[in-house]
Amino acid sequence: MQSDELILPTVADVESAAQRIADHAYYTPMLESPLLNRQLGGRLLVKAEVVQRTGSFKFRGAYNKISRLTDTERAASVVAFSSGNHAQGVAHASQLQGVPATIVMPADAPNIKLTNTRAYGANVVTYNRNNEDREKIGRDIADRTGAALIKPFDDPDIIAGQGTVGLEIVEQLAERGLRPDAVVGPVGGGGLIAGMGLGLDSRETGIPLFGVEPEEFDDTRRSLLSGRRESNPPGRQSICDALLAESPGEATFALNRSRLEDCLVVSDGDAQTAMAAAFTHFKIVVEPGGAVALAAVLSGRISCQDRCVVVVASGGNVDPQTFTASMDSVDWSAPPLATT
Repeated sequence: MQSDELILPTVADVESAAQRIADHAYYTPMLESPLLNRQLGGRLLVKAEVVQRTGSFKFRGAYNKISRLTDTERAASVVAFSSGNHAQGVAHASQLQGVPATIVMPADAPNIKLTNTRAYGANVVTYNRNNEDREKIGRDIADRTGAALIKPFDDPDIIAGQGTVGLEIVEQLAERGLRPDAVVGPVGGGGLIAGMGLGLDSRETGIPLFGVEPEEFDDTRRSLLSGRRESNPPGRQSICDALLAESPGEATFALNRSRLEDCLVVSDGDAQTAMAAAFTHFKIVVEPGGAVALAAVLSGRISCQDRCVVVVASGGNVDPQTFTASMDSVDWSAPPLATT
């Protein structure tokens, strides 16, 4: 599909998605820590998508998309490819709507994501992410079975569903009488941050929006600089498994290039520190990819000094071993940004 044929979602699509998912997705809390605020010299608010159904924001887009399929498409089942969070979102959204689902997942995905996807009733097909193409596998299954392909990010209904995160942020800020100096979210394929831009603009305009990527997977940052979609070279690794997209989507990049102020980069170590800080100050478990927005603030890439900043903790599906390793990497005699 050429870029001039793209169908891009609008603010109205996000508002429609909010109505469609209202009885199924959780309206997630916005958390705050007075101790951490004092340490940062400003006001930090954390949108906790870790307590969303299936443990991440992905349920929002999946439910919105599947609920809009025709009866014929629903009867033929759905297929998706994902490293784990989209997999669980599609599996559970399908389960709630009585639609059979097949999910293509990397064999080395965190075990908790594989286990939960199966527990939601989906058929899981694994592949080797180093030498196999998940999208081709998914399309082959769709062509063979007639199943509807539910893309992880590059789809207007998916983006609109994820945009309800931004819609809720604006509503929750209005309840507090706040207008933030920045909103920060993670970037993999770009669906969440693209949708958030639309959601934010549904009530307010011009709120600065920043994306955050892991080191070695900064395809969106490089794409914003070059003006075209860039790809990540093969063979790179990061503990932020939820954000390891090969390149931005067509639709997501079309939206993000005109809305994002910047796309920042954090290290795996920064993500681990943010996971520990989330546990310490907010009492939530955040997976590495879900912690990168918080990491951008804690590492100083986004200043919170005399400012109000909102970050999205996008997912909490982390294996105990990975979470423990992150906790062990921290010097607990001086916990992350502890106030003395």
